[in-house]
Amino acid sequence: MVKGVNLTLMIGPAVPLPVPQVVLEALTGVEVTTTTEGPSVFQLTFNLSTRSPLNTLFLFSGGAPIPLIRVIIVATINGSPEVLMDGVMTNHEVSPGSDTGHSTLTVTGEDLSRVMDYIDFSGIPYPAMPVEARVAMIIAKYAFLGIIPMVIPTIFTDVPFPTDKIPKQKGKDLGYIKYLAKKVGYVFYVDPGPAPGTSIAYWGPEIKIGVPQPALNINMDAHTNVESLTFSYNSDARAMPILWITKKIPIPIPVPDISLLNPPLGLVQPIPKKIYQMTGLAKQSPLEAALEGLAEAARSAEAVTGTGSLDVLRYGRILKARKLVGVRGAGTAFDGLYYVKMVKHTIKRGEYKQNYELGRNGLISILPRLPL
Repeated sequence: MVKGVNLTLMIGPAVPLPVPQVVLEALTGVEVTTTTEGPSVFQLTFNLSTRSPLNTLFLFSGGAPIPLIRVIIVATINGSPEVLMDGVMTNHEVSPGSDTGHSTLTVTGEDLSRVMDYIDFSGIPYPAMPVEARVAMIIAKYAFLGIIPMVIPTIFTDVPFPTDKIPKQKGKDLGYIKYLAKKVGYVFYVDPGPAPGTSIAYWGPEIKIGVPQPALNINMDAHTNVESLTFSYNSDARAMPILWITKKIPIPIPVPDISLLNPPLGLVQPIPKKIYQMTGLAKQSPLEAALEGLAEAARSAEAVTGTGSLDVLRYGRILKARKLVGVRGAGTAFDGLYYVKMVKHTIKRGEYKQNYELGRNGLISILPRLPL
């Protein structure tokens, strides 16, 4: 659809196959949104004629005969393929066009975590199994979809004796996994790729370290590689949760918003103006409560937010969410490393752009220089 970019679309039940050329030619737009706050979502827009095979391919497949239709979207830029989405269709909508012979078909869906939210498995026992073993066993049920578990063990091991207590699942798989993640300050998401037809189900701490992506350059003349980038600084956003340790005398313990996997990205951080007591931790161990407190504090630490857009061909690659990226040319206060919180891909004929949202905990870079 775009010179220098090759788009591959695969659709089908369980094991999707590349769509025929007539379907690809009818495709007018692709949108894929990846965010740290929820599941990844996609939207496909097609021109639909009365004689188009899309009527059978999408509308019939959305009914009872084939309840699960899988969609894989792969963008290849400069010879490097990137799986943008591996998910399932959730909705079809047909809108009348400007003439009687054509309409617009819009298909929306979510990543494969949606499949984990279909069936209620309440009551399944997990005797003598730590939390991470329970999560791995739940994810293993979805291996037929190419989902590979990446489960990071917690820093403590709490294995209840079967004679004392046998943990049982509450609700659907997705909700139960997220509940177990929240208890230990972890996150859970399903990331498509690295190869088409496979996905990584990650259950572990939110990691804000690693090799940064190529820098986003603004106000640098020929070296500028983004269309827009604006920043906001909210000094009231930062809050500090308080944990109470009750011995003979209750002792309040403030929870820091940094850790080994969540280091500070800004040198000057705002003073927390909101101090509140965390509740609902009475039945947790002190270590469990501390981990949940660290995760809670980290969520409110990002006082600096950057939003903008870029052209993928000018940037030279696809910007990825849940990774670090550098910023240059924005000034001393806002240059430096950021965590990519959201990326929205918008692909049309002759155009591939991305909207993005960045975040970090303070002003002024902690690094004297950024890698290109």
